[in-house]
Amino acid sequence: MDERTRADVERAEAAIVEHYPRLVRLAYLVLPPSLGRHRRVLTAHGLVQRALPRARLRRPDGGLPAQRGPADESGYDGVRLRALRLALAHETRAVRGPAAMPQVWGLRLFPRAGGAEELALDQALSAVPAPVRAALGLWQLEGLDEDAARGVLARAGVEEPDAAQRAAAQLDRETGAGAGALLNSAEFDPCTVQTRPTDLLRRRQRVRMALALAAALAVGAAAVGLSRGDGDRTGHSETTAERALDPGRLQRTPNEQWADTSRVDFTAWPARGRQAGDRELLGRALRVWAAPPADTRIVTSADTSTRPPDHPPQLLYAGLIDNVKVVVLHDGERLVRYAEPEDATPTLHFARVDGADPTTAAALVIGRGNGWMRYLLAPWISEVTVRDLLAPAAPGHGLHVAPDGVTDRIPTPPEGGTGCGHWPAAQFRPSARIGTTAANQPFLVTDLDDLVPVRLTSPPPGGATAAGTEGATAAPALLRWARTGCSLGELRGAGVRSVGNWAFAEQHLPEGGGSATWLCTRADTWRGPGSVTLTFLPPAGPGRIAGRAADTAACGRFGGPVVGDVRWRAKSGTWYLLAAGSHDVGGLDVTGGARASGAENTLAAPAGPDAPAEVTGRLPSGGSVPALRP
Repeated sequence: MDERTRADVERAEAAIVEHYPRLVRLAYLVLPPSLGRHRRVLTAHGLVQRALPRARLRRPDGGLPAQRGPADESGYDGVRLRALRLALAHETRAVRGPAAMPQVWGLRLFPRAGGAEELALDQALSAVPAPVRAALGLWQLEGLDEDAARGVLARAGVEEPDAAQRAAAQLDRETGAGAGALLNSAEFDPCTVQTRPTDLLRRRQRVRMALALAAALAVGAAAVGLSRGDGDRTGHSETTAERALDPGRLQRTPNEQWADTSRVDFTAWPARGRQAGDRELLGRALRVWAAPPADTRIVTSADTSTRPPDHPPQLLYAGLIDNVKVVVLHDGERLVRYAEPEDATPTLHFARVDGADPTTAAALVIGRGNGWMRYLLAPWISEVTVRDLLAPAAPGHGLHVAPDGVTDRIPTPPEGGTGCGHWPAAQFRPSARIGTTAANQPFLVTDLDDLVPVRLTSPPPGGATAAGTEGATAAPALLRWARTGCSLGELRGAGVRSVGNWAFAEQHLPEGGGSATWLCTRADTWRGPGSVTLTFLPPAGPGRIAGRAADTAACGRFGGPVVGDVRWRAKSGTWYLLAAGSHDVGGLDVTGGARASGAENTLAAPAGPDAPAEVTGRLPSGGSVPALRP
């Protein structure tokens, strides 16, 4: 056997053992409901166990095995893909081989019954084809974004992945309680099963009843899982789930580790709070996360999975915040905030935080009320100041921080409307122990109704691709945020990680109209894609939207040039078409109802307010870039 392929098989086995419950849950969802719950439970376990690849032998001529392609991954993605293919195959044909479904005699196995909402979702799932169920599972159980899920579906053999995703999104919208929360309930968990006997009278007559019962118990234990504790790769996996829900196994980071590690993010946060040792509270938080009761309120940031923990998470905080017991956990990809009010139902809030850095992991919202909130600060934040984005000249005021890292109350930004009278932001100053001088610079964050605040930046002159970012605390950056801060309200609920204001051009206006600034405001999300808004800021008065784009790299570190245009009226009453491009635009052309050309990255040409015109930027390489549309 080739050593490389043996290692691949061992990695695949380790992935199955570690993620067995989530793999079986996904397979159970994709399998046809017409199989019945008993057969679906056993078949799901059988398919996941069959997802372990076979080791390839050396070729007879002594050559090496064929080079592996993307579909031959030996880690979790590979075994998930193989299990998904096997489950999808059940839609049109029977799966051959005795290992497709473990055999259990005398017992019926089925997940715990849910409520009316779970039943309604199960009926809706039975009415859609397997690719739709697979798309829903990749989205709600695996937490994949649209592009990643589409790639997995295509590799699994789904002919029309886009259609499957649209149907899954429609199904999710039609599910009142949210498909994500329901799919993570016990109703759809084939690793937590109930057993019932079948033909008691006939079984009494069987001579080998004892042997049959022993076989049933053995296979039933295998159906509950594969992993039994540390170091045992062939045991049953009920203990894997038990370990993830055992408060005694929660990971706890030492208090000063953040100062001695190169990875300064949520993994470096120590466990804090007066109730960090309250096993009953921690146990309740873990159990509600794993199987939320029907009345649990579940809040999710955009494209964040609500799947149960598949390993013991890290404890960040447990304590009492404004008469609410709060527990915050981190599983390496998500923050999970459990809130338990007195005499009220608990709330779970899930938020993606993968790829966090010292600024985006600087704080989280530990408590929220009517018009106020509190932050829990990272241990490397040494000072907090609260300021109003709309009053750049006004000094900020310091904020008291408790020894456990919880701040006093901070006003929340106003809700609704296009205008606002104030916009609170927090200015954080990192500790001198965090590292380089650049890392020690103060930076701004603001609240957009998510679990993690949004960082505000202002890229330096020279373009969005220049090294480093200005932390939006310098005077010119504060003046720009004062004129655009209210537009941040449009980004609520979008899973935004950071927002940057890039002044990509300055333009002298015709007829001595003064100097205007062109801004590109880019909102980056935790899932990757970003959106941009171009704004024309005249010397006085409100700004004008000059262009928008979604799911774009424009104005980011890896984005290309950008061009925008607006109509502007001079004091004389003459209308002009104003256009501007970023620093890498070598000239501008106007065609259509107005015609003009210039060799610089700004242009002003007389044009009526309604005259149709197209603006294009010329690049030094010979290419061109069209202006963004509002």
